[in-house]
Amino acid sequence: MTKISFETNPSISAQPYPGAPDNWKRFFTFSTDHKVIGIQYIVTSFFFFLVGGLFAMIMRGELITPDADLIDRTVYNALFTMHGSVMLFFWTFPVLVGLGNYLVPLMIGARDMAFPRLNAISFWMIPIAGILMLSSFLVPSGPAQAGWWSYPPVSLQNPTGNLINGQFLWILSVATSGISSIMGAVNFVTTIFKMRAPGMTWFRTPAFVWSVLAAQLIQLYGLPALTAGAVMLLFDLSVGTSFFTPERGGNPILYEHFFWFYSHPAVYVMVLPVFGVFSELLPVHARKPLFGYRVIAVSSILITIISGLVWVHHMYASATPGWMRMLFMVSTMLVSVPTGIKVFGWVATIWGGKIRLTTPMLFALGGLVNWVFAGITGIFLGSVPLDIHVNNTYFVVGHFHYVLYGTIVFGIYGAIYHWFPKMTGRMYYEGLGQLHFVLTFIGTALIFLPMHPLGLMGMPRRVASYDPEFVYWNVVASIGGFLLGVSVIPFILNMVSSWIRGENAGNNPWRAIGLEWLTTSPPPVENFEEIPTVISRPYGYGKNEPLIATTDRQKLTQTVDE
Repeated sequence: MTKISFETNPSISAQPYPGAPDNWKRFFTFSTDHKVIGIQYIVTSFFFFLVGGLFAMIMRGELITPDADLIDRTVYNALFTMHGSVMLFFWTFPVLVGLGNYLVPLMIGARDMAFPRLNAISFWMIPIAGILMLSSFLVPSGPAQAGWWSYPPVSLQNPTGNLINGQFLWILSVATSGISSIMGAVNFVTTIFKMRAPGMTWFRTPAFVWSVLAAQLIQLYGLPALTAGAVMLLFDLSVGTSFFTPERGGNPILYEHFFWFYSHPAVYVMVLPVFGVFSELLPVHARKPLFGYRVIAVSSILITIISGLVWVHHMYASATPGWMRMLFMVSTMLVSVPTGIKVFGWVATIWGGKIRLTTPMLFALGGLVNWVFAGITGIFLGSVPLDIHVNNTYFVVGHFHYVLYGTIVFGIYGAIYHWFPKMTGRMYYEGLGQLHFVLTFIGTALIFLPMHPLGLMGMPRRVASYDPEFVYWNVVASIGGFLLGVSVIPFILNMVSSWIRGENAGNNPWRAIGLEWLTTSPPPVENFEEIPTVISRPYGYGKNEPLIATTDRQKLTQTVDE
């Protein structure tokens, strides 16, 4: 049996704890503490998650019958546009940035991010941009209705003639969010390159940090394209330029290139940190070293490179030449190789391990299962003939949501449960956590799995009414959607109640190995009284490595009992 023992300097506990309930006022200030900013990101983005989820439940209420009898079609168009936009730009991206903000400096032995003030500015741009997008419900034209991708010429239609309209606010909001993300990417990359603790070589760096680095490199090369495309679209809409206006010599297909050059790699911006979460949770809760650690780490960088060469597979039906279709079909298939390496490593990690089915482990395993299914359907969609056959059908929606919800949201939940004791010093309620997992897993299968047969049957996406032959699967999907809505209730109850009155978690309730577990829970303001020195690789579960990391006053040791 592997035991982790700690010796810490008691003077550390006298420092203020950013995660303690009695310090709640800190989360409403312009704090430069990366831990406060991380929690600000997580909580703010969860609010937008609830808003986007409410939009989804209204849409599923409309789709439970074939006729458009619940809401007006224009309202439906606005809801699906705002649902996708809010969920992507103000839930998934920010919550993962929040997790990275909280964990990366702790994992690499740094006191904070490289640019703390820039870090705070990056966060405060997110609620501003989110409020700007939601405020579009208040303008006379209503919110944007062109989808979260906002292709021209639909996104350039302005029936009211007013300069300030829903589409204008949408573009302005997305551009602001993009600038915030670019600033955050610069901060992450600089921190990881320049602020690792002594002795933390690249192959002593945790897999989560590798995955965050890979994701933020994508932000640096991809986001400028989307931000530039959004600004050009804004000019076309507001000042009369013609970048994408076909009747005046513009090319709307050019916007698709700008958009997808970033927005397909953006899937990896979201899923790579979740891959890192899987790589952290599975060894801890299976009590085994991460299988193929070096290969898993390097595969994150390979995904970063290859993901920049796949965007045209979203444009097979956009008058794309045959040679280009074949080229991007091959590159799309190629990206499955490094992701397959990761899946193999995770399965080998848990194989024969002493698995503890805690809530974080359940969400990690559920996310892994969902990712395998999403990856298989992704290979289908990378194939030109099948992609054209199911283009603009619910098959695409089902695949996309198995990635976004079935994998990424599961990974986010797993991460929150796993590091909740570190953030708050409290233990969550295991029973509520497992109830949350069961409801979420069943709801995910019920809502998103039926979308695949619907797509193969030919049901188009983005419609409020449909042929009665599609009723059965839509009813099942709507039931699943309502169940997902209910599943959030035990999570909220768990987090709020546990943070206020949960059992004291101690410094390391999981007996995990890693620098974030070397300090107190929650960590003090500057994380470590003395910067630790790293002398071995991570994930030494079950190995007789007597010393993982040392400082003058702190010690993390691992002993093995026969």
